[in-house]
Amino acid sequence: MAFGKLGQALTVREIFDLIQDDLRLIETEIGLESIASVEAITTIGQYLQASGGKRLRPSLLLLAAKMAGDTGPSAIRLGAVVEMIHTATLVHDDVIDAAETRRGRPSTNAKWGNHVSVLGGDWLYMQAFQIALRERSFHILDLLISLTQAMVEGELLQLERIGKIGVTEADYMELVDRKTASLFSVCTKLGALVGGGDSNVEERLGEFGWNLGMAFQLIDDVLDFTSREKTLGKPVGGDLREGKVTLPLIYALGEATVAERGKIETILRDRNYNAVPLRDVLAIVEKYHGFKRVEERAQAFTDKARRMINEFPESSYQRALYAITELVTDRDH
Repeated sequence: MAFGKLGQALTVREIFDLIQDDLRLIETEIGLESIASVEAITTIGQYLQASGGKRLRPSLLLLAAKMAGDTGPSAIRLGAVVEMIHTATLVHDDVIDAAETRRGRPSTNAKWGNHVSVLGGDWLYMQAFQIALRERSFHILDLLISLTQAMVEGELLQLERIGKIGVTEADYMELVDRKTASLFSVCTKLGALVGGGDSNVEERLGEFGWNLGMAFQLIDDVLDFTSREKTLGKPVGGDLREGKVTLPLIYALGEATVAERGKIETILRDRNYNAVPLRDVLAIVEKYHGFKRVEERAQAFTDKARRMINEFPESSYQRALYAITELVTDRDH
């Protein structure tokens, strides 16, 4: 569970200590629930679980539940649900993007092909809902169904905009809302719900999660350009190579010259950096302070999340949620 830099390791360890037993139970739950009657599904599920990941989403759910009241079997089950939904979206994203790596390993589509990967992702979605159904809660199902619809709609909107240089900041924010922030929000809402919080606590924690998710994705899109492949777990500059114009580039393109815009259009057309190297893109974004402006925007979302979590009574779980806001903003992967 490596959220950030070595200088933050103590904070990470403190957060992990609060929920490590429950996270282990979630890992066990995911392992058991990923076993299918078809061997290919089980193999893919085991491969994905072994790939690791931060487990940030179930961690948010657990901390929200503990801050609201307590955790129990429902929190464990729903922690597995949100992680399985997240994993399913990554599988489908990799197929759509024709990605070759994920978390430093071959992606499922590179290993098993598109057809098997899509069906594997579908199975994970349905299995997640099967687990959630055991809660016998229409409210929980409503949150999860609305979430998955928003995420699929976000993916379709992104596909419509692939390769287009005229993506606006509003377009971008809509995608981040649907594809990332909505999941963070549902994680903290579910935590509040199973922790015994009332509707007011659920909505406030949901808003906290939404702002945190917005900040997380903005920083993610900076790191896509500025991180190293070994740290990032996938090729640097992958978003632009896949035809995606993200916020650092949107800001830069707003002031770029015709020649500079032409370079970006070349990459969007060719889907590679052969004619225009990545360093040229980095120079353009740096020239117009694209990274700095995105980091400032992310900080605004982070500050909002901190203000919201500070409204809750102080506890070790409240402090952990506050600490996560810092780790999300100041991370290298």
